[in-house]
Amino acid sequence: MSEVAKVRPGPQVVVEPVVRGNGGTVLLRLDGVSKVFYTDEVETHALSDVHLEIHQGEYVSIAGPSGCGKSTLLSILGLLDSPTEGAYMLDGQPVAGLSVQQRARIRNRQVGFIFQSFNLIGDLTVYENVELPLTYRGMPKGERKQRTQQALDKVGMAHRVKHYPAQLSGGQQQRVAVARALVGSPAILLADEPTGNLDSQNGEAVMELLAELHRGGATVCMVTHDERYTRYATRTVHLFDGRIVDETRADEGH
Repeated sequence: MSEVAKVRPGPQVVVEPVVRGNGGTVLLRLDGVSKVFYTDEVETHALSDVHLEIHQGEYVSIAGPSGCGKSTLLSILGLLDSPTEGAYMLDGQPVAGLSVQQRARIRNRQVGFIFQSFNLIGDLTVYENVELPLTYRGMPKGERKQRTQQALDKVGMAHRVKHYPAQLSGGQQQRVAVARALVGSPAILLADEPTGNLDSQNGEAVMELLAELHRGGATVCMVTHDERYTRYATRTVHLFDGRIVDETRADEGH
């Protein structure tokens, strides 16, 4: 049973995973999602009537110009924010009505975040930064050590475990951030402009790393305003003024 089902309040309702014609389980599903921000007397419509499905094993790119609602959409997918209207299903279960603690637990166990600004803790070592999500779970030390080492091996940063973020380049910090996102074996990786603070060479290296993780079975949803990076995705959803205006799929065999 999914982690969402475990933490839902009240009687447990088993919902079978939704399966579509391509054979992939629908991991995330938005139905008519809108988001409005209110400031004094001003209403800002960040998202309007968004319908989206992300299947297990997909690599989806959310593309569009700055200010079109991409990061807001990712925040809703990652349970950092809630829609004003519409429904969100994660792993077959509705997320509406979950408490703050339940949302935090789901994020810890099912969602891996990769941020533009890395969000590493400066006074923790590389190892400690990556281990932190497992510590919050209360995982035994031996298992934490094994998982942390495996995650750092995957991103090529096992040799820098005792270093601090300030001792790393931007590209290295983002690799550590990817390891931190991976360490808990999440259902999906959510990447918000993961190359935004990197030069072109390090940006390409991080994109190649995400592509490699996807080939290994990871489900990835990435937000980007740089159309160059959409080529790594199997599907690109184009967002404009808070609405999905187009969707393209990579050529077969891409």
